[in-house]
Amino acid sequence: MTDRAHAAHAVGDEAGVWSGTWVAERLGVELTGDEALTGLLGLALRRNPKRAHLLVSHVLGKHVPQSPSVVYGHGVALGRRVRDLLGADAAARAVVLGYAETATGLGHSVADGLGTAPYLHSTRRAVPGVARAGGFEESHSHATSHLLLPEDPALLAGDGPLVLVDDEFSTGNTVLNTVRALHERYPRTRYVVVALVDMRSPADAGRLDGLAREIGARVDLVTTASGTVRLPPGVLEKGQELVARHEAAATEAAPQASAAAPGEAPPGSAVRVDLRWPHDVPDGGRHGFTAADRNRLEGALPGMAARIARALPAGARRVLVLGFEELMYAPLRLAHALERTVGDGVEVRYSTTTRSPVLAVDDPGYAIRTRLVFPAHDDPDDGPGERYAYNVAGAGFDAVVAVVDSVADTPALHAPDGLAARLAAHVPHVLLAVVPSYVPRAPHAPERPSMLPEPLRGPAFSSYAPDEVGWLLQDLSDVTLEAPTEEREEAIQRGGAHYAESLPVEYQPSEQYQELFHAALEASAARLARAVGAVTEVVLAERSPRPVLVSLARAGTPVGVLMRRWARFRHGLDLPHYAVSIVRGRGIDANALRWLAAHHDPADVVFVDGWTGKGAITRELAAALRDFEVSDGITGFDPEIAVLADPGSCVRTYGTRDDFLIPSACLNSTVSGLISRTVLRADLVGPHDFHGAKFYRELAAADLSPAFLDAVSARFPDVTETVDAQAKDLLSADRTPTWEGWAAVERISEEYGIHDVNLVKPGVGETTRVMLRRVPWKVLARSGAGADLDHVRLLAEQRGVPVEEVADLPYTCVGLIHPRYTRGATGADGKAVTR
Repeated sequence: MTDRAHAAHAVGDEAGVWSGTWVAERLGVELTGDEALTGLLGLALRRNPKRAHLLVSHVLGKHVPQSPSVVYGHGVALGRRVRDLLGADAAARAVVLGYAETATGLGHSVADGLGTAPYLHSTRRAVPGVARAGGFEESHSHATSHLLLPEDPALLAGDGPLVLVDDEFSTGNTVLNTVRALHERYPRTRYVVVALVDMRSPADAGRLDGLAREIGARVDLVTTASGTVRLPPGVLEKGQELVARHEAAATEAAPQASAAAPGEAPPGSAVRVDLRWPHDVPDGGRHGFTAADRNRLEGALPGMAARIARALPAGARRVLVLGFEELMYAPLRLAHALERTVGDGVEVRYSTTTRSPVLAVDDPGYAIRTRLVFPAHDDPDDGPGERYAYNVAGAGFDAVVAVVDSVADTPALHAPDGLAARLAAHVPHVLLAVVPSYVPRAPHAPERPSMLPEPLRGPAFSSYAPDEVGWLLQDLSDVTLEAPTEEREEAIQRGGAHYAESLPVEYQPSEQYQELFHAALEASAARLARAVGAVTEVVLAERSPRPVLVSLARAGTPVGVLMRRWARFRHGLDLPHYAVSIVRGRGIDANALRWLAAHHDPADVVFVDGWTGKGAITRELAAALRDFEVSDGITGFDPEIAVLADPGSCVRTYGTRDDFLIPSACLNSTVSGLISRTVLRADLVGPHDFHGAKFYRELAAADLSPAFLDAVSARFPDVTETVDAQAKDLLSADRTPTWEGWAAVERISEEYGIHDVNLVKPGVGETTRVMLRRVPWKVLARSGAGADLDHVRLLAEQRGVPVEEVADLPYTCVGLIHPRYTRGATGADGKAVTR
């Protein structure tokens, strides 16, 4: 199909054929009225027992992909006409109400055209904890119940004009039902009804005036065009017969997508785009959208559009931004901003998925050419069912950007028959942008829920015994979060993603590497036992006689379990132990702190980690606890972390400051209870949720977590006397942190032309992580380092990474992440790269 044909296909005017011709000829339906009418509307057949035909708008952005500037422009133009009609004073007091699902974006655009009017749209999605401010029925629709769920109950209670927006004014029943219901509860003197087209029959035309007289209010009507649909007798039955006849043939007509090229996402998957949606800006008008919300969104749109543009495949010339049912405005504004960002060389189109069942017929004279069918993926209140995307297959799109809210980012979206897979079968590149679902706080509700969930425990979550650790996390095991290491690195370094928003693919060690792990464990078990005993004794002597151990997941968790075992072995203590999430740049999980404060004395809490590198997490925890004291007024948490090894001299509470191999650093989840790294992403973790993680049950056969713990704790009886002496020395020593590790990292960053301390990972543990999870550039090894680096040398050999010996290195080794990684980088060219 040529570009010109694509454009005609998009607006339903291919080769000059009106997109209502097919239905008009077969059913005898006539569309009469303004000359602009056939440019605005086409016709299709509903799969609906209540009405045979469907008026399909070319400018609404629902069923027909259209330029977002055209879609947005029509709504804004209607809003300006309303503003002119009302005058400045009345317009300033107006409230706009749009109808779900079709007119949610149109109503929002009308509110933009009005200027400062707050906006609310009806919804078919009930939101727990949000009180209804009203509701009404839409008699001809396939889904009838509309709810009004404003965050501010006073939104509809003012005496200013109420502007009601729908895509079409057909019988007037919906508007009549709405006005009657709202006027009884929130009476006012003026209403304005806005629609793209007024298609009322002569019999319906006078009912609006009658309603105005009935309630004693003025009701005005503003539309883009008007006309009438003339239906012959028996049209419903004839339409149903036509649908039955053509339904079997109305299959998805586009060819199946070919297998993905190297480096591309596989068929059925979607590449995520981190929008960085502005904090606290609602995803739409379901609970209300104010002028202040509008201003914050306007400021963020250029940046979000730029992030989408960077994620588009090279050479893409035709791009669809696909919204999701009621979520129409956010995708529309993103598409509109993207259209401006990419310029004239790229054609951007916008449409949305829908609940509305419509027959698809691949004919130029029919408005719905193709149909994609997929299951609902937002756990709707009316149960599972089919959803649809029209005129996407066969439309020649090079890429589609699916925009959903976080409630809809579920396993069903990513299932083999889900929307992502259905799109990937017809479009070469599928991107996914998730907008955080806005859930309002109920009036006078506390700042946070009084009840947080209880900790997750094994064997349901992790391979640790239930009493070993309670995870203050939420289970995201069913969510696809893994991305290839190279893809994650590129996204992280170019600012398109945070490392905690995805997970690396779990490294599965070779047989040779596993042998190194077991050899290292055998060689270091006694040394580990001494460090565990020493740090536990220091904690018991200085911090609390009955501490609450809180490990920083996940590296701290095995250490916390071992400290708990030592306290029981040596002192008969049964210490509480939990694992919480902390994320560099985002802080510690505040909800986990609230849970801990509700169940324990914060002064007894001791945060536990495996080792220190340059001390970034130490600083992160201290800053996060200061912020938490300000936000919640809860004091007493001590930011001092207890670690096995502190080679960077960043903390006071440690077992040793030697930089030696801690075998739990050699592996990922298979030595940490089969738990992933923690995840913090706005569309998955709400303001009242714990951070998330996955439990890799499928790796149970490779799990070494119990073996690691047992190997170390088995040495406890052998090291008791040594631990007593070591702890005595520690308690009498000056353990003031010198932060010499941080100084070394800053020096290395400059000497090697990296200029980013976050890409310098000091110590055996951190270097191992670089080799397993990131794109390494090179490894610096202290001259003469022995068996502690055998596993690092093996990983470096397997990945083609040079190991450079350095004299006077304060750590046993340092891992350097490639400082300007792209997919074309070698990762081991030995050249310094200056940012």
